[in-house]
Amino acid sequence: MRYQVLGPITVHRAGDELPLGGPKPRAVLAVLLLSANRVVSEDRLIALVWGDDPPSSVRGQLQVHISGLRKVLGATVIERRPPGYLIGVHPTELDLDDVDAAVAQARIDAAADRPDAAAARLRAALALWPGPALGGATEPLLAHEGPGLRERRVSLLEDLYDAELAAGRHDEVTGELRTAARDNPFRERLHAQLMLALFRSGRTAEALDVYADVRERLAAELGTEPGPVLRRAHAQVLRDTGDGRTVPRQLPTDLPTFAGRAPELSMLDELLSRADGARIAAIVGTAGVGKTTLAVRWAHRVRGRFPDGQLYVNLRGFDPGGAAMTTADAVRALLDALAVPADRIPASHDAQIGLYRSTLADRRILVVLDNARDADQVRPLLPGTPGCLAVVTSRADLTSLVAAESAQPLPLDLLTAEEAREMLARRLGADRLAREPDAVDEIVARSARLPLALAVVAARAAAHPAFPLRAIAAELSELDAFDGGAPATDVRSIFAASYRVLGTATARVFRLLGVHRGPDITAAATASLAGLPAAQARRALTELSRAHLVTEHTPGRYALHDLLRGYAAELAERHDRDLERRAALHRALDHYLHTARAADRLLIPQRDAIELADPRPGVTPEVLTDARHALDWFGAEHPVLVELVQRAPAEFDTHVWQLSWTLATFFDRQGHWDDYKTSHRAALDAARRLADPAAQAHTHRNLARAYGRLGRLADARFHLGEALDGYAAAGDPVGMAHVHGNLSWVLERQSHHAEALGHAREALRLYQETGDKAMQANARNTVGWLCALRGDHDEALRHCEQALTLLQALDDRFGEAVTWDSLGYIHHARGDHVRAVDAYERSLALFREVGDRSNEAKTLDNLGDTHRAAGRPDAARRAWQRAVDILDELGHAEAGEIRARLSQDSDGGR
Repeated sequence: MRYQVLGPITVHRAGDELPLGGPKPRAVLAVLLLSANRVVSEDRLIALVWGDDPPSSVRGQLQVHISGLRKVLGATVIERRPPGYLIGVHPTELDLDDVDAAVAQARIDAAADRPDAAAARLRAALALWPGPALGGATEPLLAHEGPGLRERRVSLLEDLYDAELAAGRHDEVTGELRTAARDNPFRERLHAQLMLALFRSGRTAEALDVYADVRERLAAELGTEPGPVLRRAHAQVLRDTGDGRTVPRQLPTDLPTFAGRAPELSMLDELLSRADGARIAAIVGTAGVGKTTLAVRWAHRVRGRFPDGQLYVNLRGFDPGGAAMTTADAVRALLDALAVPADRIPASHDAQIGLYRSTLADRRILVVLDNARDADQVRPLLPGTPGCLAVVTSRADLTSLVAAESAQPLPLDLLTAEEAREMLARRLGADRLAREPDAVDEIVARSARLPLALAVVAARAAAHPAFPLRAIAAELSELDAFDGGAPATDVRSIFAASYRVLGTATARVFRLLGVHRGPDITAAATASLAGLPAAQARRALTELSRAHLVTEHTPGRYALHDLLRGYAAELAERHDRDLERRAALHRALDHYLHTARAADRLLIPQRDAIELADPRPGVTPEVLTDARHALDWFGAEHPVLVELVQRAPAEFDTHVWQLSWTLATFFDRQGHWDDYKTSHRAALDAARRLADPAAQAHTHRNLARAYGRLGRLADARFHLGEALDGYAAAGDPVGMAHVHGNLSWVLERQSHHAEALGHAREALRLYQETGDKAMQANARNTVGWLCALRGDHDEALRHCEQALTLLQALDDRFGEAVTWDSLGYIHHARGDHVRAVDAYERSLALFREVGDRSNEAKTLDNLGDTHRAAGRPDAARRAWQRAVDILDELGHAEAGEIRARLSQDSDGGR
């Protein structure tokens, strides 16, 4: 049931309005609802519904109306309780109760300095009061209860506007307040609120006019003067306009083109509700990322919460044009902004700080301390009372401010791509962007999503509206394109201001990071890049991170956005000799190559190792302890290695093909087949430039495996043929054996099982001649597998069991996993589903151990087939679904085939 008295008197049940009859039954119901869950005497009901002169039959009429209401509402809703009646109402059933509860909670919110929450509750309450209360009731009831309800509604409005003003929404409520004040010409609280809204919106003259108008009306019509509420508002306006304490309003202009940063603004909003001690926000981030813009935008949003003013000082901590402001100068500037008379300012710096804090002590002031050099520069400038709030921005790390002053840290990152496009749209118009979406994406990428860079590019595009955006984007290849014509809008200048404060050793590390070609770097790789001890490299990265010249985007991994990388490379070219830059890149490549080879050997010890040149002095390859450690290292570093392979200069071609070689096992097991192909195409180009037949043969073979995994079997066979010719020319029987094994795999995929078996047997023969036990075992498993595919299950079982015995003796976990999968297939084909499931489960455990997700998925597919054949459809579907999940993650085409089988199986099951 839903009862409404704050408007037309109505009752709804399950959304449907119930018929209540004419004014008198509605009035009877309203009187009962106004005293819900309490007894209302018959005499009171009669007086409020019929007035002072009721008819003689009034009690009978009352009983008729009560009876009618019971029929509509339910027989037990209205009870007879001498000397009258009671209506039972549950919580949330009566609109008046909901309004009273909202008002009470809003007052709690307001007392706890949560004006946004208070305003939201009161707005919701006001929505429950659509118009004059008790609509449709009798005149006696309206005359008796109407004034009290109207008073409650006006009081609700006054509470609402107090909350809105406390939340800083002066401009937004001025119009509403004018209407409310006009409708209630003698309501001084509403007029006082209107005065404050106008004054805080910068309309002082209008605010004073409101006071004059009300004072004249009171004198003419009531013969009185304004009361204390209105007088206080008038005094505050006069005081804050020069007749008393000055109200500073120093915020810079808010940019109308501001875009994004919704999460950061919300974090700052949360700080407003903090009541335990001083409130401080520390916005930190790299140069040009928009720290000041964010601080100013938020300060304008909440300035109304600080009626005693807003202070702003640029501390010039990283000013491209000069030295940082001293704390002494900053304190004096703040005292001047607060209009403290010169004869009251003491000579001592510490005394000035004390006076500054004392002046803030009983006020609600927002203090924006922009572009701080470090925590020590701002610490004396922080207000010490909860009525004030400080926002600090800095390129430096302000951890000590967080630790000692409980500042709320707010690290500011680059814009998202969506936010960057929004920023450009606000400056250039959405239509212009929509005409050239590809050019917009290029501008966003080349600007590194750095707000300052985007602003400079947008300014150029706005100044030349006829220029195509693709032409603007084409200009963005050098830092010169991001010069806005002044030091504060020149990307290079603002980066330089951060670079200048670095120590000599750290500055060198920063420059050499511009030489590194990967997307990010670790402290270990940085040590080799710079030829430094690991501890010194870590200290340099920490200093760079604190200066926000690098970002530690995940623990232990550091990155520069593209513009900072370009600046670092530019500095390296200017300050470091070409020989030193090449040596740094050589050390980095040595670091990755020697660590990657060690990792590969942990993953597959039986693989033939390639010979590497000794690492250069200063290189410290990482020490990896086991296969899991190796897999984790490859997982973290492979994007770096792929980038290095593709971008290394031709003088490092040997590193390129060898790095690609070390990645092959990881790519194969983890399913990174596109990276596998891309890196080995670059490796093949490098091997050809080197005119190294062995390097070309190795790379052809690995590239063939990549094409095979991608389903490009014709390409795979071509490269395997090239590899076989290369190994034969070099007289390398082991390489030839490897290729025969690979050819058997490709031919099997093409269903040429007899030809595939011939290559597998040739591989086994060559391994036997060279005495390679591990590869003999793997080749014997391949022979057994192909025998099984041809239906010769006894021969297949013999070969695979021999292979398993050898592999277990050699502790070759990967080879053992593959062989258990073969045995599972053989037992399945022989109808022994119990042994097949056991073999597949053993295979799965080993594939998970070695991190081979591709083969894990294939074995799961086979396991599903066995479960299905054994009459366990649910177990089959579970295995197939696990296989699909893995293949989807790997982006493998076979996921669709298994998914289709799952769908068909489900349809059949129904």
